[in-house]
Amino acid sequence: MLEAAVTLCIAVATGLGVMSSRLNNRLNNIELRVAEKYIPREEVSLILARFEDHMVRIETKLDNLLRSEYR
Repeated sequence: MLEAAVTLCIAVATGLGVMSSRLNNRLNNIELRVAEKYIPREEVSLILARFEDHMVRIETKLDNLLRSEYR
C-alpha cells in the first residue's frame, strides 16, 4: 500500500511539473507576441544599433581623454 502511495505521489508531482513547464512556455510565447505587437523587431534593431553607435562614441571619447592625460 505504501509503495502505491509513493508511486502515485511521484506521478502526480511529475505531472504537475510537466503541466507547469508547458504553461510557462505558453505564457512566454504570449509575452513575446504581445511585445512584438507593441514594438516591431525592425524598430528594436534600429534602436539597438543607435544605442550601440552612441556607446562606441562615448567609449572613443573616454579613450581619447585617457590618452591625453597620460602623455
